[in-house]
Amino acid sequence: MTSTRHDGDSWDLASSVGTTATMAAAARAIASRADRSLIDDPFAEPLVRAVGVEVLTRLASGETEPGELVEQVWIDVAKVRTKFYDEFFLDAAGAGITQAVILASGLDSRAYRLAWPAGTVVYELDQPQVVDFKTRTLAELGAEPTAERRVAAADLREDWPAALRAAGFDPARPTAWSAEGLLGYLPPEAQDRLLDTITELSAPGSRVATESKPNPRPGDEERTQERLNRMSEQWQSHSFSPDMARLRYYGERNEAAPYLTGLGWALTGATIRELFAANDLTSLQDDDIRTGDMRYVSGTLG
Repeated sequence: MTSTRHDGDSWDLASSVGTTATMAAAARAIASRADRSLIDDPFAEPLVRAVGVEVLTRLASGETEPGELVEQVWIDVAKVRTKFYDEFFLDAAGAGITQAVILASGLDSRAYRLAWPAGTVVYELDQPQVVDFKTRTLAELGAEPTAERRVAAADLREDWPAALRAAGFDPARPTAWSAEGLLGYLPPEAQDRLLDTITELSAPGSRVATESKPNPRPGDEERTQERLNRMSEQWQSHSFSPDMARLRYYGERNEAAPYLTGLGWALTGATIRELFAANDLTSLQDDDIRTGDMRYVSGTLG
Protein backbone atom coordinates (compact mmCIF):
# COMPACT_ATOMS: atom_id res chain seq x y z
CA MET A 1 0.00 0.00 0.00
CA THR A 2 1.30 3.47 -0.88
CA SER A 3 0.28 7.04 -0.24
CA THR A 4 1.07 10.51 -1.51
CA ARG A 5 4.47 11.86 -0.50
CA HIS A 6 4.53 14.46 2.26
CA ASP A 7 7.04 16.00 4.64
CA GLY A 8 8.06 13.52 7.30
CA ASP A 9 6.56 10.46 5.61
CA SER A 10 8.22 7.10 6.28
CA TRP A 11 8.36 3.77 4.52
CA ASP A 12 9.82 0.30 4.35
CA LEU A 13 10.74 -1.74 1.28
CA ALA A 14 7.13 -2.79 0.68
CA SER A 15 5.50 0.64 1.02
CA SER A 16 5.53 4.14 -0.44
CA VAL A 17 8.80 5.18 -2.13
CA GLY A 18 10.49 2.15 -0.58
CA THR A 19 8.73 -0.03 -3.15
CA THR A 20 10.77 1.64 -5.89
CA ALA A 21 13.94 0.09 -4.43
CA THR A 22 12.29 -3.33 -4.50
CA MET A 23 10.97 -2.81 -8.03
CA ALA A 24 14.44 -1.70 -9.15
CA ALA A 25 15.93 -4.86 -7.62
CA ALA A 26 13.32 -6.96 -9.43
CA ALA A 27 14.33 -5.28 -12.70
CA ARG A 28 17.99 -6.05 -11.94
CA ALA A 29 17.10 -9.69 -11.31
CA ILE A 30 15.27 -9.90 -14.63
CA ALA A 31 18.11 -8.13 -16.43
CA SER A 32 20.72 -10.40 -14.82
CA ARG A 33 18.97 -13.47 -16.17
CA ALA A 34 18.76 -11.90 -19.62
CA ASP A 35 22.36 -10.76 -20.08
CA ARG A 36 25.08 -11.25 -17.48
CA SER A 37 27.62 -9.49 -19.70
CA LEU A 38 25.98 -6.17 -18.76
CA ILE A 39 24.69 -6.88 -15.26
CA ASP A 40 25.27 -9.69 -12.80
CA ASP A 41 23.48 -9.08 -9.53
CA PRO A 42 23.04 -12.47 -7.80
CA PHE A 43 21.57 -10.84 -4.69
CA ALA A 44 18.70 -9.00 -6.40
CA GLU A 45 16.33 -11.98 -6.58
CA PRO A 46 16.78 -13.25 -2.99
CA LEU A 47 16.47 -9.72 -1.60
CA VAL A 48 13.21 -9.17 -3.50
CA ARG A 49 11.95 -12.54 -2.30
CA ALA A 50 12.72 -11.56 1.30
CA VAL A 51 10.72 -8.32 1.00
CA GLY A 52 7.69 -10.48 0.30
CA VAL A 53 5.70 -8.64 -2.38
CA GLU A 54 4.35 -11.66 -4.23
CA VAL A 55 4.21 -10.33 -7.78
CA LEU A 56 7.71 -8.85 -7.53
CA THR A 57 9.02 -12.16 -6.21
CA ARG A 58 7.48 -14.00 -9.15
CA LEU A 59 9.01 -11.53 -11.60
CA ALA A 60 12.44 -11.56 -9.94
CA SER A 61 12.55 -15.37 -9.87
CA GLY A 62 11.38 -15.78 -13.46
CA GLU A 63 8.17 -17.55 -12.43
CA THR A 64 6.21 -14.74 -14.14
CA GLU A 65 7.42 -13.24 -17.41
CA PRO A 66 7.65 -9.42 -17.42
CA GLY A 67 5.12 -8.99 -20.22
CA GLU A 68 3.14 -5.79 -19.76
CA LEU A 69 4.02 -5.42 -16.09
CA VAL A 70 7.64 -4.48 -16.78
CA GLU A 71 8.25 -2.94 -20.18
CA GLN A 72 11.45 -4.00 -21.91
CA VAL A 73 12.74 -0.43 -21.85
CA TRP A 74 12.84 -0.48 -18.03
CA ILE A 75 14.73 -3.78 -18.00
CA ASP A 76 17.24 -2.28 -20.42
CA VAL A 77 17.50 0.87 -18.30
CA ALA A 78 18.36 -1.41 -15.35
CA LYS A 79 21.15 -2.91 -17.45
CA VAL A 80 22.81 0.35 -18.49
CA ARG A 81 22.22 2.09 -15.16
CA THR A 82 23.74 -0.74 -13.14
CA LYS A 83 26.70 -0.99 -15.50
CA PHE A 84 27.25 2.79 -15.33
CA TYR A 85 27.41 2.88 -11.53
CA ASP A 86 29.40 -0.35 -11.27
CA GLU A 87 32.03 1.08 -13.60
CA PHE A 88 31.97 4.42 -11.78
CA PHE A 89 32.84 2.83 -8.44
CA LEU A 90 35.44 0.47 -9.88
CA ASP A 91 37.12 3.30 -11.82
CA ALA A 92 37.22 5.44 -8.66
CA ALA A 93 38.64 2.56 -6.64
CA GLY A 94 41.19 1.91 -9.36
CA ALA A 95 42.27 5.54 -9.11
CA GLY A 96 43.02 5.07 -5.43
CA ILE A 97 39.80 6.32 -3.81
CA THR A 98 39.26 4.06 -0.81
CA GLN A 99 36.04 5.61 0.58
CA ALA A 100 32.68 5.16 -1.16
CA VAL A 101 29.21 6.35 -0.13
CA ILE A 102 25.99 4.91 -1.57
CA LEU A 103 23.16 7.32 -0.76
CA ALA A 104 19.63 5.86 -0.40
CA SER A 105 21.24 2.45 -0.79
CA GLY A 106 17.98 0.47 -0.75
CA LEU A 107 18.64 -3.06 -2.03
CA ASP A 108 21.94 -2.10 -3.69
CA SER A 109 24.41 -4.98 -3.24
CA ARG A 110 27.61 -3.43 -4.58
CA ALA A 111 29.32 -3.76 -1.19
CA TYR A 112 28.86 -7.52 -1.64
CA ARG A 113 29.37 -8.13 -5.35
CA LEU A 114 31.99 -5.71 -6.72
CA ALA A 115 35.69 -6.54 -6.69
CA TRP A 116 36.76 -3.73 -4.38
CA PRO A 117 40.50 -3.26 -3.77
CA ALA A 118 41.74 -4.15 -0.30
CA GLY A 119 41.26 -1.32 2.16
CA THR A 120 38.11 0.09 0.56
CA VAL A 121 35.36 1.22 2.94
CA VAL A 122 31.81 1.34 1.54
CA TYR A 123 29.23 3.35 3.46
CA GLU A 124 25.57 2.53 2.83
CA LEU A 125 23.13 5.21 3.92
CA ASP A 126 19.38 4.69 4.14
CA GLN A 127 16.54 4.62 6.63
CA PRO A 128 17.21 2.34 9.63
CA GLN A 129 14.59 -0.27 8.77
CA VAL A 130 15.93 -0.51 5.20
CA VAL A 131 19.61 -1.02 6.03
CA ASP A 132 18.75 -3.33 8.93
CA PHE A 133 16.60 -5.50 6.65
CA LYS A 134 19.29 -5.80 4.01
CA THR A 135 22.06 -6.50 6.52
CA ARG A 136 20.02 -9.22 8.20
CA THR A 137 18.81 -10.81 4.96
CA LEU A 138 22.24 -11.01 3.33
CA ALA A 139 23.74 -12.42 6.54
CA GLU A 140 21.07 -15.13 6.53
CA LEU A 141 22.04 -15.92 2.94
CA GLY A 142 25.65 -16.33 4.03
CA ALA A 143 26.80 -13.38 1.91
CA GLU A 144 30.01 -11.62 2.87
CA PRO A 145 30.88 -8.04 1.88
CA THR A 146 33.78 -7.70 -0.57
CA ALA A 147 34.79 -4.40 1.07
CA GLU A 148 34.62 -3.07 4.60
CA ARG A 149 30.91 -2.25 4.71
CA ARG A 150 29.65 0.32 7.19
CA VAL A 151 26.02 1.30 7.66
CA ALA A 152 24.83 4.84 8.29
CA ALA A 153 21.18 4.58 9.30
CA ALA A 154 19.58 7.95 8.58
CA ASP A 155 16.87 9.73 6.65
CA LEU A 156 18.27 12.04 3.96
CA ARG A 157 15.86 14.73 5.20
CA GLU A 158 17.58 14.72 8.60
CA ASP A 159 21.19 15.15 9.75
CA TRP A 160 22.59 12.33 7.66
CA PRO A 161 26.17 13.73 7.62
CA ALA A 162 26.27 13.17 11.40
CA ALA A 163 25.28 9.54 10.94
CA LEU A 164 27.91 9.16 8.24
CA ARG A 165 30.63 10.63 10.45
CA ALA A 166 29.52 8.45 13.36
CA ALA A 167 30.06 5.42 11.12
CA GLY A 168 33.65 6.55 10.52
CA PHE A 169 33.39 8.66 7.37
CA ASP A 170 36.36 11.01 6.93
CA PRO A 171 35.59 14.15 4.87
CA ALA A 172 39.32 14.85 4.57
CA ARG A 173 39.72 11.79 2.30
CA PRO A 174 38.53 11.72 -1.32
CA THR A 175 35.19 9.96 -1.63
CA ALA A 176 33.22 8.31 -4.44
CA TRP A 177 29.54 9.26 -4.06
CA SER A 178 26.49 7.81 -5.81
CA ALA A 179 22.98 9.24 -5.83
CA GLU A 180 21.36 6.61 -8.03
CA GLY A 181 17.67 6.80 -8.91
CA LEU A 182 17.20 9.30 -6.11
CA LEU A 183 16.86 12.91 -7.17
CA GLY A 184 13.36 12.69 -8.66
CA TYR A 185 12.05 11.49 -5.31
CA LEU A 186 13.32 14.63 -3.56
CA PRO A 187 11.64 18.06 -3.65
CA PRO A 188 13.67 20.51 -5.79
CA GLU A 189 15.11 22.37 -2.80
CA ALA A 190 16.05 19.09 -1.09
CA GLN A 191 17.89 18.00 -4.23
CA ASP A 192 19.96 21.19 -4.12
CA ARG A 193 20.71 20.70 -0.41
CA LEU A 194 21.83 17.14 -1.05
CA LEU A 195 24.23 18.17 -3.82
CA ASP A 196 25.49 21.09 -1.70
CA THR A 197 26.13 18.76 1.23
CA ILE A 198 27.92 16.17 -0.90
CA THR A 199 30.20 18.95 -2.12
CA GLU A 200 30.83 20.27 1.39
CA LEU A 201 31.80 16.77 2.57
CA SER A 202 34.11 16.11 -0.38
CA ALA A 203 37.87 16.52 -0.37
CA PRO A 204 39.53 17.56 -3.65
CA GLY A 205 39.72 14.58 -5.98
CA SER A 206 36.38 13.17 -4.81
CA ARG A 207 34.03 11.75 -7.43
CA VAL A 208 30.26 11.82 -7.84
CA ALA A 209 27.75 9.99 -10.05
CA THR A 210 24.06 10.66 -10.48
CA GLU A 211 21.34 11.28 -13.07
CA SER A 212 20.64 14.66 -14.64
CA LYS A 213 17.12 14.95 -16.00
CA PRO A 214 16.16 17.77 -18.37
CA ASN A 215 13.41 20.04 -17.13
CA PRO A 216 9.95 19.20 -18.49
CA ARG A 217 8.53 20.75 -21.61
CA PRO A 218 4.84 21.69 -21.69
CA GLY A 219 2.76 18.54 -21.39
CA ASP A 220 5.69 16.26 -20.44
CA GLU A 221 4.69 15.78 -16.83
CA GLU A 222 1.06 15.12 -17.67
CA ARG A 223 2.13 12.40 -20.11
CA THR A 224 4.51 10.95 -17.52
CA GLN A 225 1.77 10.82 -14.89
CA GLU A 226 -0.64 9.20 -17.33
CA ARG A 227 1.91 6.52 -18.16
CA LEU A 228 2.71 5.90 -14.50
CA ASN A 229 -1.01 5.67 -13.71
CA ARG A 230 -1.46 3.05 -16.44
CA MET A 231 1.45 1.08 -15.01
CA SER A 232 -0.02 1.31 -11.50
CA GLU A 233 -3.37 -0.01 -12.75
CA GLN A 234 -1.61 -3.03 -14.23
CA TRP A 235 0.18 -3.68 -10.93
CA GLN A 236 -3.10 -3.36 -9.02
CA SER A 237 -4.53 -6.28 -10.98
CA HIS A 238 -1.82 -8.34 -9.28
CA SER A 239 -2.72 -7.16 -5.76
CA PHE A 240 0.16 -4.68 -5.66
CA SER A 241 -0.63 -0.99 -5.39
CA PRO A 242 2.35 1.28 -6.02
CA ASP A 243 0.76 4.64 -6.81
CA MET A 244 3.80 5.48 -8.86
CA ALA A 245 2.75 8.90 -10.10
CA ARG A 246 2.41 10.17 -6.53
CA LEU A 247 5.83 9.04 -5.37
CA ARG A 248 7.71 11.65 -7.38
CA TYR A 249 8.04 15.39 -7.05
CA TYR A 250 7.19 17.41 -10.14
CA GLY A 251 7.85 20.89 -11.45
CA GLU A 252 10.91 22.87 -12.43
CA ARG A 253 14.16 22.16 -10.63
CA ASN A 254 17.84 22.78 -11.11
CA GLU A 255 19.26 20.22 -13.50
CA ALA A 256 21.82 18.22 -11.59
CA ALA A 257 24.71 18.40 -14.07
CA PRO A 258 24.94 22.19 -14.46
CA TYR A 259 24.24 22.62 -10.75
CA LEU A 260 27.15 20.34 -9.83
CA THR A 261 29.36 22.08 -12.38
CA GLY A 262 28.59 25.35 -10.62
CA LEU A 263 29.77 23.77 -7.36
CA GLY A 264 33.15 22.93 -8.87
CA TRP A 265 32.68 19.40 -10.25
CA ALA A 266 34.08 18.59 -13.70
CA LEU A 267 31.55 16.20 -15.25
CA THR A 268 31.19 13.92 -18.22
CA GLY A 269 28.13 11.88 -19.09
CA ALA A 270 25.94 10.12 -21.60
CA THR A 271 22.21 9.99 -22.24
CA ILE A 272 20.21 6.80 -21.86
CA ARG A 273 19.80 6.87 -25.64
CA GLU A 274 23.59 6.93 -26.09
CA LEU A 275 24.11 4.15 -23.54
CA PHE A 276 21.49 2.01 -25.25
CA ALA A 277 23.24 2.49 -28.59
CA ALA A 278 26.65 1.68 -27.08
CA ASN A 279 25.27 -1.57 -25.66
CA ASP A 280 23.19 -2.62 -28.71
CA LEU A 281 19.85 -2.10 -26.93
CA THR A 282 16.92 -1.01 -29.08
CA SER A 283 13.87 -0.86 -26.80
CA LEU A 284 13.46 2.95 -26.72
CA GLN A 285 10.22 3.94 -28.44
CA ASP A 286 8.85 7.30 -29.55
CA ASP A 287 7.01 7.77 -26.26
CA ASP A 288 10.28 7.17 -24.38
CA ILE A 289 11.88 10.23 -25.97
CA ARG A 290 12.34 12.16 -22.73
CA THR A 291 13.46 9.03 -20.91
CA GLY A 292 16.18 8.76 -23.52
CA ASP A 293 17.31 12.31 -22.77
CA MET A 294 18.14 11.51 -19.15
CA ARG A 295 21.91 11.80 -18.64
CA TYR A 296 24.04 9.67 -16.39
CA VAL A 297 26.85 11.91 -15.24
CA SER A 298 30.00 11.46 -13.21
CA GLY A 299 32.95 13.65 -12.40
CA THR A 300 35.65 14.88 -10.09
CA LEU A 301 35.82 17.79 -7.64
CA GLY A 302 38.50 20.42 -8.04
